[in-house]
Amino acid sequence: MKRQNQSVITEFILIGFSNLGDLQILLFFIFLIVYLSTLMANATIMTVIRLDRTLHTAMYFFLFVLSCSETCYTLVIVPKMLSNLLATVPSISFAGCAAQLYFFVGLACTNCFLIAVMGYDRYVAICNPLNYTLIVSRATCGHLVLASSLCGFLISVVVNLLVFSVPFCASNRIDHFFCDIFPVLKLGCTDTNLKEMAIFLLSILVLLVPFVLIFVSYVFIVSTILRISSVEGQRKAFATCASHLTVVVIHYGCASFIYLRPTSLYSSDKDSLVAVTYTVITPLLNPVVYTLRNKEVKTALRKVLSRYSFPKAV
Repeated sequence: MKRQNQSVITEFILIGFSNLGDLQILLFFIFLIVYLSTLMANATIMTVIRLDRTLHTAMYFFLFVLSCSETCYTLVIVPKMLSNLLATVPSISFAGCAAQLYFFVGLACTNCFLIAVMGYDRYVAICNPLNYTLIVSRATCGHLVLASSLCGFLISVVVNLLVFSVPFCASNRIDHFFCDIFPVLKLGCTDTNLKEMAIFLLSILVLLVPFVLIFVSYVFIVSTILRISSVEGQRKAFATCASHLTVVVIHYGCASFIYLRPTSLYSSDKDSLVAVTYTVITPLLNPVVYTLRNKEVKTALRKVLSRYSFPKAV
C-alpha cells in the first residue's frame, strides 16, 4: 500500500520563492547575472591555469578541479531555479528531483573533500617544502581528486536511498527552491527520525572531519610560519593560505548552519537565504577570492590576456 501511495507523486512543487510575487522577476535577473558571472569567472580560472605553465603545480591543479566542480554544482541547481522563477507553477519531476539531489550532494561532498585536500597541500608546501614535489606528486594529486569524487558520490548514493525510500503520500509541495535533503524528507508520511540521524552522522563525516583536519593542518602551518625569521617570508607564507582560509570559512560555515543541527530548527525563509549563499553566491566568490588575493593568478591572467587578446601587429 505504501508503494502505491508513493507512486501517486510524479512531480514536486517548489514553493521557495512563490511568496515573493513580482519580486521573482527581479530575482531572476539578479541570479542570472550572478550565474553568468560565475560561469565566466570559473572558466577564466580554468583557462588561465591550463594555458600558463607557471601554474602547472599541485596547488593550481586542485584549484582547477575545484572550479570545474563548482561549475557543475551550479549547473545542477541554478538553471532549474531560474526557469521556475518565470514559471506559473514552479515544479520538478520526481526523477528530476532525485537526480538533482544526487548530483547536488555528490558535488557538494566532493567540494568539501577537495577543500580539505587543498589544506593538506598548503601544509606540505609550508611545513615540508624540500619534499613537496615528491609528496604531492602528479600521481598523488590524481589519486586524491579521484578519492574525493568517489567518496562524495558514494555518500550521495546513501543519502538518496535514505531520502527516496520514504513513502510520499501527503503533500508534494517542497518548501524550498530546489530538492534539498530535509525539505524533501519532511514530505514523508512515516517516521523519519532514524533516517535524519543517519544523514546527520554523514554530515558530521563530510563537514566536521575535513574541517578538523584543516584546522590541525593550519596549527602546524602557523607554527612553522612563526619560526620564519624574516617578516617578508612570513607575509608570503600567510598570503599563500589566505585565499584557502577564506573559502574554508564561507563553505563550511554555510553548510554547517544547514546540516549540523536538528531538523526541528528548520526555518524555510532563513534556510532558503543561506541556501542562496552556498548555491549561487559562493561558487562565484571562490574564483574571485583566488584571483584577487593571489598574485600568481593575477600575473598569469595578465599574461594570457596580453598573449591572446592583443596580438602583435604584423
